[in-house]
Amino acid sequence: MANSKYEYVKSFERADNLLPNTWIVIRLDGRGFHKFSARHNFAKPNDLRAIQLMNAAAVSVLRDVTDIILGYGVSDEYSFVLDRSCNLFERRESKLISIIASTFTSYYTYLWPKFFPDTELQDPLPSFDARAVCYPSRGNIRDYLAWRQVDCHVNNLFNTTFWALVERGGLGRREAEQRLAGTFSKDKHEILFGFGINYNNEPEIWKKGSVAYRELKDSGSETSTSTAPAGKAEHGSNASIETTAPPEAKEEVQEDKAGEHERDNDTSPGQTIVTKVIKQPKRITARQAKKIHKKQLKAAEIVVQHVDIIEDKFWNEHPYLLGEGVD
Repeated sequence: MANSKYEYVKSFERADNLLPNTWIVIRLDGRGFHKFSARHNFAKPNDLRAIQLMNAAAVSVLRDVTDIILGYGVSDEYSFVLDRSCNLFERRESKLISIIASTFTSYYTYLWPKFFPDTELQDPLPSFDARAVCYPSRGNIRDYLAWRQVDCHVNNLFNTTFWALVERGGLGRREAEQRLAGTFSKDKHEILFGFGINYNNEPEIWKKGSVAYRELKDSGSETSTSTAPAGKAEHGSNASIETTAPPEAKEEVQEDKAGEHERDNDTSPGQTIVTKVIKQPKRITARQAKKIHKKQLKAAEIVVQHVDIIEDKFWNEHPYLLGEGVD
């Protein structure tokens, strides 16, 4: 940057680096999506096309921003979790929220014709605001995601019941709101049952939201190995590289016939020579192990599932998402 008398204006900028060694959540919310969905005739209470579009945009963001380890979405909202070791843009809040929000919005607009081929986007075009929050522990980040999934269930149960009253019960919107005021979950279940709807049989995508993440083939294993290409293996081994502490060195017995190689004077022709070759596994540092782990995540397939992320099952099956065993 040119050195000029005007450069002093940089002193007005504020440092906005987020706390180190914390998980960062960037949560996006659709701006004015209540009116946006009405203008574009979204189905009520849920529009599968709209949710699939949100998920497709989220997958594209995960593909572009590899520091994101997981996304969770419901309705017009998506939360992206960045690993606590992330140093993207030096963890500057303004950079992170603007890049992720603009990338998501760009893909949402770009992919719109794929999911709404018969509906042209109208002004004002879709946009998403974003905020960043830091969480210091795995417990905190899991509680955050549990909070969002609980909200998903609560809001979806209300919306499903509300629109059942409007579309099947013939109530006006204000009347439906008054009918549901002060009701509990069991009351809404009973209302839905009266219309022949068993809420427990509703699709999981509506009740649990969408989880986008990278799926490792051996997600439950703490050890990952890679085999060196043919012709580059070290002598006497398969060049298998382990990312955890290597086992004890192994002994390999090789037999050779005297006479095929040089032999000393005490060796008779045809006598078998037994040689022990000590195979030393290639040791790697913890830093190298982290690099290998990160490379594996970048190459992994990005999937979207509609599963429970409140209980332990999902996290036990995917311990690498929050870095367990890679500290």
